[in-house]
Amino acid sequence: MEYLPNIVFAIILILGIGYFANNVKKLIRNIKLGQDTDVSDNKSQRWKNMAMIALGQSKMVRRPISGFLHVVVYVGFIIINIEVLEIIIDGLFGTHRIGLSVLPTSIYGFLIGTFEILACLVFVAVIIFWIRRNVIKIARFWKSEMTSWPKNDGNYILYFEMVLMTLFLVMNATDLHFQALNSGNVISQYIAPWFSGLPETTLHFIERGAWWIHIVGILIFLNYLYFSKHLHILLAFPNTFYGSLKPKGQLNNLEAVTKEVKMMMDPNADPFAAPAEGAEGAEDDVPAKFGASDVQDLNWVQLLNAYTCTECGRCTSECPANQTGKKLSPRKIMMDTRDRLEEVGKNIDANNGEFKDDGKQLLGDYITNEELWACTTCNACVEACPVSIDPLSIILEMRRYLVMEQSAAPTELNNMMTNIENNGAPWPYNQMDRLNWKNE
Repeated sequence: MEYLPNIVFAIILILGIGYFANNVKKLIRNIKLGQDTDVSDNKSQRWKNMAMIALGQSKMVRRPISGFLHVVVYVGFIIINIEVLEIIIDGLFGTHRIGLSVLPTSIYGFLIGTFEILACLVFVAVIIFWIRRNVIKIARFWKSEMTSWPKNDGNYILYFEMVLMTLFLVMNATDLHFQALNSGNVISQYIAPWFSGLPETTLHFIERGAWWIHIVGILIFLNYLYFSKHLHILLAFPNTFYGSLKPKGQLNNLEAVTKEVKMMMDPNADPFAAPAEGAEGAEDDVPAKFGASDVQDLNWVQLLNAYTCTECGRCTSECPANQTGKKLSPRKIMMDTRDRLEEVGKNIDANNGEFKDDGKQLLGDYITNEELWACTTCNACVEACPVSIDPLSIILEMRRYLVMEQSAAPTELNNMMTNIENNGAPWPYNQMDRLNWKNE
């Protein structure tokens, strides 16, 4: 019986980490469903972007109030969870505050005191976030795509953080041995009197209860990440590393189309010559589909983007199309992509690792043509995203599919493209008349 708590703790820890690892495996599998893309260039700049944007929160603080509060929660939550290492050691080996056996009391007290101050700041910041969402009702949190689950998910995370911070402080406040040290209890010393007058056995029961619920809560939160927008805690780092390094506004061209255009412009090229097998321009170089109609047609970085989306709505709040009442919401584009990718992943799980056509696709069943053509390609959504997500690239790929595979562009665009093809200009004038304006 003496080792029963240690065994129970080990089982809970193994189950929690094992379930998390299994979900991470699914996550990687789903992202790899995307097309391959080369992002191996300029590693020094990529490391710098990750350090500045993901770690340094440089884009987050462009909106000072929410940015500062986010930094408080981010720094506090990460640093406080360093204590999880002590909890794990205590749980596995039956010790109590092993840190006191390893570190001098003054250093240990300084660390726990820092954790307590941060826990208090995180608690206050989270309450302000809750008020912004539910009382002030900031517009970007109440857009049409923020249905019951996305809206509730944001609140669940805030409740999780409030409970975990409270448990940490209560655990310290009811630990008589820790309070007797009078070192590191900078916040918990003011909570301890709330429990004064209780028998020592009751205090011990409360302290142990808070300790157990705290560590189990952390494991539950860890596994909740996969189903939540809070997955960006982990994915913001690879997402900013693999973010586009192209100049702002530069659009990509299809390699196969580029080769065709170059051949057409080469006076020495024989348009009827078949390329040698394995040579540049061979059939293997031609894509099976132009553009994207489903998640498997997107590249893996775009799918990583979808999983990284924080659903903060900064992209949508900056989108000029959305501001003028159009249906387009860059946030919804990312949420729809993730939802469809999850649906495809579940399909694969249900069919022994093989995807079976379900009669659905991202285009049409999730994202409408109207949303895609409302985009002005201004790049505002990409610039606004605090973790380097690129909704525009997905919009462009799906537009490309509509134009090149379905000839489903709006009439105005079809007329323009026909004029360019026939007249070399967007206007319906004969090429011979293109310079007539200079005589006016």
